[in-house]
Amino acid sequence: MFYGMAKIIVKFLFLMLFRVEVRGGDNVPEKGAFILCPNHMSYLDPPLVACFVKRRIFYMAKEELFRNKVFGWILKMLGAFPVKRGTADLMAIKTALKILKDGKALGLFVEGTRNKSQELKRAEPGVALLSIKAACPVVPVAIVGSYRLFNKIIINIGRPFYLKNPTGVKNNSEYLSEISQIVVDKIKALQEEANEDNGR
Repeated sequence: MFYGMAKIIVKFLFLMLFRVEVRGGDNVPEKGAFILCPNHMSYLDPPLVACFVKRRIFYMAKEELFRNKVFGWILKMLGAFPVKRGTADLMAIKTALKILKDGKALGLFVEGTRNKSQELKRAEPGVALLSIKAACPVVPVAIVGSYRLFNKIIINIGRPFYLKNPTGVKNNSEYLSEISQIVVDKIKALQEEANEDNGR
């Protein structure tokens, strides 16, 4: 109830303040677990994507955002859960796997943090770790545009695909980052596609 009402209100605000265009909306699976992976330029990215996809997204968010009791409560009501960045947060990993095991959609930023640059950073290992363990697909998303008033923002959603570990290497952070880099490459392709179409 809370999530549904919040989604309606926030989506209305986005449509009032920006020109939002969604491409590839049908690529979001209607059922079953998957990991939604957008690029991350702004604090507005998580609510933006959540408002314009048809599934409820459970986001992994940095622990610092939950320190304010009121804001932390709101985040939890919206389905977000904390993660300690820079560490192997086993509790966050278990929570994420539980979400996927229950057939829900997990929101995860492949770069691990905000990146205001148009040049995507190297992938963190988390996406590959969770996708392989849960045997679920990844849905790459490119957010193109800036959050200036009335500016056009494109949400370009790619097709679901599976990440695989052909060598069977376990708990190797560097190797898992290499596998996760596939997601970054797909987001880059979606960015280029959106920019090319926008320039016509």
